[in-house]
Parts: sequence; structure tokens; C-alpha cells
Amino acid sequence: MPALDVPLSLLDRSRTRAGEPDALAVRATVERARRAEELGYHRFWVAEHHAVPGIASGSPAVLAAAVAARTERIRVGSGGVMLPNHAPLVVAEQFAVLESLHPGRIDLGLGRSLGFSAPVREALGVTESDPEDFLGDVAAVRAFLGGRGPVTARPAVASPPPVFVLASGKGLRLAARAGLPVVVGGPVLAFPAALERYRAEFTAGDGARPYVIASVNVMVAGSRARAAELLLPDAWAMAASRATGAFPPLEPAAAVRERALTAKQRESVAAFYDQAVHGTPVEVAEELAALVRRTSADEVMVTTSTFDRGELERADAAVAQLFGS
Repeated sequence: MPALDVPLSLLDRSRTRAGEPDALAVRATVERARRAEELGYHRFWVAEHHAVPGIASGSPAVLAAAVAARTERIRVGSGGVMLPNHAPLVVAEQFAVLESLHPGRIDLGLGRSLGFSAPVREALGVTESDPEDFLGDVAAVRAFLGGRGPVTARPAVASPPPVFVLASGKGLRLAARAGLPVVVGGPVLAFPAALERYRAEFTAGDGARPYVIASVNVMVAGSRARAAELLLPDAWAMAASRATGAFPPLEPAAAVRERALTAKQRESVAAFYDQAVHGTPVEVAEELAALVRRTSADEVMVTTSTFDRGELERADAAVAQLFGS
């Protein structure tokens, strides 16, 4: 089984578990990053979700600082900072501080998602997001980081951290116009034409070139059935979120199996599995190789969660082995 020859990275969303305090989730994120570095992962990114019961990470800059302080070599970043929630100057200042403390190791992933529910959006004071506003905010962040803004973001950095766009179909067009690398997942990965259009429309500047990071749930286990079992807590949380408007904490797979799912929830769980890569090491390696060929992805970013932290640690190590890490 040949090793996959693209970089491997990891996105951790600080998922909470039923019966555990939220604080344990963010501490576990930092420990997962430390292990990821030992396993040879290229990047470790953290997320931004506000007032979601199942996700404890609301401040990616703060959490990234903790991760970078506990690691030495792995790149650390955000997947991502949601620009509608922040002033571009503040984002630039936060990541300039990170870059100053950990030079050459910081990434800035930017997205335009709003809060998951209406009460969260109201609490954030953001009720809509215009794509053109997002593109302008991205440009402003880059200008501040590069010392070209109307005021000077401090601390000034000699080499600003690279900026990535978390993209869907429309986001790909924006990223192409801005000449920025993209992180894509879900349905976009099933339609290579959108990625081909991104590459064709890419506006090159300062030596930039199109760069695609494929974000995907990956679970390696002794059998496909066992891998599916380990993914079930996350699959159920996704299904539940569509009905309640919030991700619930992860539950044990046994508890999920006891639930009487509606037809719509069963469809959501099935859709989750359709987009996940799971199975034995050989099966997962073949699926990921096919994904990279189909999308011409430059990098793979794993986003996997499961209830059992020991199983998650084992899975991270198993995935790393597929990439020769």
C-alpha cells in the first residue's frame, strides 16, 4: 500500500462530549495538536463556532496561541476566523501577534459563515453576509498584515502569515478573484468542475498559484463496519443539528443506536457517511487517492471526531501512516 504523496493536516473543532465539561474539550484540542506534531501532520487548525453546545471553540486566535505554545514545528492556524464577526484590523492584529511569537508557523483561514442560529446571529450583531463585503474584508486583513492599511497593525511583521479562504461554490469564485488558496469540503469535492473553474479563474499575483486543501472526515479501523460505528456519534450530531439548530455534544455510539431516528434524520446520517472516507487502511488509502486524483487536491485536511478520545488518538495515528508520516 503506497503512501499518499500530498501533505496531511488536521482540523479540530473542540467537540464536547456528553457528561464532560466544555473546558476538557479545549484542553483536549491542545493535546491532540501535540500528538499531531509527533505524527508528522503538516498543519493543525482550530475552528470558530459561537454558543454551540457541541463545540467549545469560540475564539480561534486564543486557542491557536495555546496550541502554538505547546508545539514546536507544526503549522498552526484557523479553520477559520469568520470575518462577518470581526473587524479586519482586529483579525490582523491577533494573527500578527501569533506570527511574532511563532514566526513562520501561523496560517490564517478566513470564512464568511454567520452564527448557526438566529439567536446567535443576533448576539453577534451580524444578521447577513454579503460576498462582496467578505472579499473587501479579506483584502483589508491582507493590507493590514502587509503594512498597507490606512493605519499600521501592530506588531508589524516582516512575513505576514498566509491567508486561506474556506470556500463553497461561490466562495471559490471569490478566492480565485483574490488569488488565494482554498479549503473545500462536503459536496464541493464531488464536483471537480468547480475546482477547475477556480484554477482557471485564479488571479495570480506575487507568485501565487491555485492551491486546494480537501477537507474530509476520515476514519480508519479494522473493518468498514467498525469505522462507521466510530463515526456514528458525529453523524448523529450533524443530523440532530438540522432539527434543533445546534450541534449537540457527542454521545457514545451505543446511546445513538438506541434513538428512534426520523426518516429525515436517517437521510442526514446517510449523507454524512456518503461524504466521509472510512474503512480499513487499504480501503481508506484507495478512497483518499481517488479523491486526490479527482480533485487534484494539493493537500488533505482531516476533520474527524468521535466520542471515544482513545479511539480518536488511534485513528489520527492510523491516518498519518497512510501518508508516510
